[in-house]
Amino acid sequence: MAITIYHNNACSNSRGALALIREAGIEPVIIDYLKNPPTRAELADLIVRAGLTPRGAMRDKGDVYEQLNLADPTLTDDQLLDAMSAHPALINRPFVVTDKGVRLCRPPAVVHEVL
Repeated sequence: MAITIYHNNACSNSRGALALIREAGIEPVIIDYLKNPPTRAELADLIVRAGLTPRGAMRDKGDVYEQLNLADPTLTDDQLLDAMSAHPALINRPFVVTDKGVRLCRPPAVVHEVL
């Protein structure tokens, strides 16, 4: 089974999901999404396939979130996608992609749904 994880090693949820994938005997393709972010179209696709909205896929902590006033409920999905594309640190993690689907693995055990 091919698995891709959009990973941030500084994130305990991301490290946990990666460990669970490896415990299942699979070595995934690891994409450091901060260094190699998905395109806006790829990000939109991941979000839809995971059954989320852009707001549901956005990390709502940190300076960038506050500076851009992203808590504003009047912002559109397109505006949120633009912000995540411009600032990949706003993408919640980890997204895991397999033949069985896409999940935002928070908590890490969610990865079992697509293994």
